[in-house]
Amino acid sequence: MKILVVDDDPRLREVVTIALHRAGFTTITAADGQAALTHAAREAPDLVVLDIGLPEMDGLEVCRRLRQKSDLPILFLTARDDEIDRILGLELGADDYVTKPFSPRELVARIRAILKRSTGAAGADRPLCHGAITLDRGRHACLVQGAPVDLTATEMAILATLMRAPERVFPRPALTDAIWGAGSPVSDRTLDSHLRNLRRKLAEAGAPEAIRSLHGVGLGMGTA
Repeated sequence: MKILVVDDDPRLREVVTIALHRAGFTTITAADGQAALTHAAREAPDLVVLDIGLPEMDGLEVCRRLRQKSDLPILFLTARDDEIDRILGLELGADDYVTKPFSPRELVARIRAILKRSTGAAGADRPLCHGAITLDRGRHACLVQGAPVDLTATEMAILATLMRAPERVFPRPALTDAIWGAGSPVSDRTLDSHLRNLRRKLAEAGAPEAIRSLHGVGLGMGTA
C-alpha cells in the first residue's frame, strides 16, 4: 500500500519513510499543504500521514479540502500540547492522530489499524442491514434509504461494530477496544468526535435516531 507523508521537517519525513519502508509500504512525500493535495490527486495513496503545523496551508486545511472530495484515510501528526488542533482534526474527519515525539513502531501500528478498518478486515465483511441503513465494508459503501453516505474508515468501523450486534449496548471501553484494539491510548474525546460526525452524517441522510446512547451504560443501534 502507498502512504503519503506530509511534513515540512525533512528529518521527520526521513524517519517516517524509513519506518514505513521497513514495514512493507511504499511512500510519497510532500513538504507543504499544496504539494500534499497535488500528490493525493495524482498518486491515489491509501493513507495520508499529515502534520498539522505546515507552512502556508496547515494540515487542518489540507484535511478539510481532502474531505470535500474523498474519504481517504488521514492520520494527523500533532504537537503534544495541541489538544484543540487534535479535536478539530477529528471533527474535520481525520481517522486518528499521533503526538510528537512519537515511536515509529506505534505510528506503523496505527497506520495498519486504520487500513484494516478501511478495508473491512481484508474485505471479508458481509453486507449489514439495519432499518434503512445498508453497510458494505468490502466496497466501503454506506447507504441510507438507498442514498450513499460518505463515511471515513473509522466512522464505518464504528457503525459496523454496532450493526453486527444491533441488540447489544456497548460500554464505551468495549467499543473503543473493538475499533482501535485493546489497550489503545485513544481517549473518550476521540471516540466522541467520530460519533458526533457519524451521527450528523446519518441524520442528514434521514436516520437521526440510528445510534442511541444509554446514559451510564453505553451505545447501540437505535431506530433507522
